[in-house]
Amino acid sequence: LKNILKQYNIEAVMPFAAFIEAGESMENPSKYFNNNSVGTLSLLDAMIETGVNNLIFSSTAALYGYPDRIPIPEDSPLVPVNPYGESKLIIEKVLKWYSEIYNLKYISLRYFNAAGADEKLRTGEMHNPETHLIPLAIKAAFGELDALYLYGTDYKTKDGTCVRDYIYVGDLVDAHLLALEYLLKEKQSNIFNLGCGIGYTVREVINIVKEITGKDFKVIETERRPGDPEILIASSQKIKKMLGWNPKYDLREIIKSAVDFYKKSKSIKLS
Repeated sequence: LKNILKQYNIEAVMPFAAFIEAGESMENPSKYFNNNSVGTLSLLDAMIETGVNNLIFSSTAALYGYPDRIPIPEDSPLVPVNPYGESKLIIEKVLKWYSEIYNLKYISLRYFNAAGADEKLRTGEMHNPETHLIPLAIKAAFGELDALYLYGTDYKTKDGTCVRDYIYVGDLVDAHLLALEYLLKEKQSNIFNLGCGIGYTVREVINIVKEITGKDFKVIETERRPGDPEILIASSQKIKKMLGWNPKYDLREIIKSAVDFYKKSKSIKLS
């Protein structure tokens, strides 16, 4: 890392190598703390040693755990309920101290549920194994899966399923570029939520996938997963006000892009 940072005269770093599955982190916490916390700490130390002092950090809404306010502002209590969230919170705490001691400047972007494919359908969600709701529902719609599993139907929401705030991956990219411009110009550390401020239940997401694909599929209802908060909806007023960021895509457009990407990747005729 130190050789790369020096060789290419790096000005700022955006690391994207974290593990991100809250459920998996409950089964294998060591994997998450070693990669997300220890691995990122190694990166930060390499940056300090080579004089690279600008970082855009990919953080998460999982820091908020079971939030005390909806929508969730950045100053909400940070009480993760899974090792994934804790692994990111550890780094946010380290960043605060490194900023004070080493003058490292950072922007921490707390993602809500990133989804969708880029506008030219070059890239999209293709995790292995796949655990994200939208690509799983699309796979079920096109028969790649026999059924979609719905985890938890007894939440205190309008239809009993979890509520999440979905953000288009292209809007996420725009936020990173704005954050980098701000950091290099203002030389001030800051923290921003990244979400649309609108919550959708799991059932609503499933229904939109069915509408867009024109296909029905089997949904198997099962127990809640440990570490799944009931409702996560962002307040993104801070980044909108300070950086002029505004998400352009709504959930239907996000899902449409994901469906089109799936069709392209499987050589299914686009409609």
